[in-house]
Amino acid sequence: MPVTAAELDAVRLTLALAGTTTLILMLLGTPLAWWLSRRRGNLPALVEALVAMPLILPPTVLGFYLLLMLAPDSAVGALWQRLTGQQLAFSFSALVIGSVIYSLPFVVQPLQAAFARVPTTLLQAAATLGATPLDQFRSVVAPLCRRSFLVAACLGFAHTVGEFGVILMIGGNIPGETRVVSVALYDYVESLQFAEAHRLAGGLVVFSLLLLFLLYRNNGRPRADQQ
Repeated sequence: MPVTAAELDAVRLTLALAGTTTLILMLLGTPLAWWLSRRRGNLPALVEALVAMPLILPPTVLGFYLLLMLAPDSAVGALWQRLTGQQLAFSFSALVIGSVIYSLPFVVQPLQAAFARVPTTLLQAAATLGATPLDQFRSVVAPLCRRSFLVAACLGFAHTVGEFGVILMIGGNIPGETRVVSVALYDYVESLQFAEAHRLAGGLVVFSLLLLFLLYRNNGRPRADQQ
């Protein structure tokens, strides 16, 4: 059975959501992971706990509170509507916000672990040569942790592709706007269209396996000069 236009639209929307989310996650997650790797105390522990909450919190719980936060009668939703003239809840922008929050630990935790393994002596040596903190990060930390950046980006992208609970709660099922592959799959199963459901589910399985295979194959055995 050929792939339908609606399915292609859902795939396009899913890839757009995953790509946008991954870009934002890398921009936000990198400095956050660096800060968490270099700080100790109650505040960093609290921030780390908040970042990790999506790992154990049911997606519907997170989606419910996000829906309340993004609703038109909320402060965030009302401000967004005044600025853009559009409703925030049940929009692509809402999907991006929810995806960033829900996939945040999949980016932050690998980067934080890699940053924590960077020897402090290397940073101190760079500082004695006149390198600023930003220069130290670009010339020392980034090269040592480049594999971890790849892992974090792949995990964030793949996790966003597979999201369902949060997406359904804050985005609903609007074709061309919020109907991603996972929601389309749910629709097929709910309407007993199992042949179509097999096609989407099989595609997700192949995508996930291929992405992880390429990631682990390229990762290989870490060398002494790489993480």
